[in-house]
Amino acid sequence: MTLIELAALFTEQKTWLVTSAGLSKDALHIYFGLALFVAVRLVWRWRGGWLAAWLAVLAMASGGEWLDMALEAQQAAIQPDAAHWHDIWNTMFWPTILLLIGRWLHPEARSAGDAAVEISGENAERRLEQA
Repeated sequence: MTLIELAALFTEQKTWLVTSAGLSKDALHIYFGLALFVAVRLVWRWRGGWLAAWLAVLAMASGGEWLDMALEAQQAAIQPDAAHWHDIWNTMFWPTILLLIGRWLHPEARSAGDAAVEISGENAERRLEQA
């Protein structure tokens, strides 16, 4: 399959999704970006998962726009660069927000020593008395 055929198939699938789901093209970018971010983050739960998810969305957004531009060049219907940047911006906005606040969404694991110190304090007996 050539690049042009791949780009045409990609555009055809996007058009089908837009018409069948009743979504705008911008909404489609947002949903796909969030879906990929969450999927990668669920699979990659260890260190660096937030960044890996963000990079996966960036790769998807860039690759999709590259396919769009390849098809536009073949059809001599090139859109301005601002339209392509707009699509990348739409795709990357919420994954970028989640990347920036991700450290607060994922609490650090406490060691067993920290938990033991908290439980063995003065309040340990009080908890039993209050129960």
